[in-house]
Amino acid sequence: MSSILVVGKDEALLEGLAQMLAHEGFAVQTATNALDAVELAASQRPLVAVLERMTAAAHPELGRLPLDAGGALLIYDIGEQVPEPLPSSLQRLVLAELRLPLERHRLIALVHRVEERVRVTGRQSAPPPERHAE
Repeated sequence: MSSILVVGKDEALLEGLAQMLAHEGFAVQTATNALDAVELAASQRPLVAVLERMTAAAHPELGRLPLDAGGALLIYDIGEQVPEPLPSSLQRLVLAELRLPLERHRLIALVHRVEERVRVTGRQSAPPPERHAE
């Protein structure tokens, strides 16, 4: 099961996205700030990190989140926000920009596409070695 990390300040939107992605069969983690996002990604590398544009613009270090092999960064903003420009170092890393919740079906399609790309190219991270009881 692929892990998805969703980062943003709107807790209601995060909860809705988490439920929607969980319904699609993904393990979802949410974070409301950059520090929590870095800690969550370090403990379990997500396949896809979905970052709120304002949070990503304020914390360009989120572009260095540890992702699972073949993973991707997606950026979203919500309808009433004025788009915050992203640092160019972060723009190069972003697979797609979304307007949520309007493009939620596109989000699901992109996550499935990344998952399929990883499967087809064989870029899955190796599973942890099995431990044998002695």
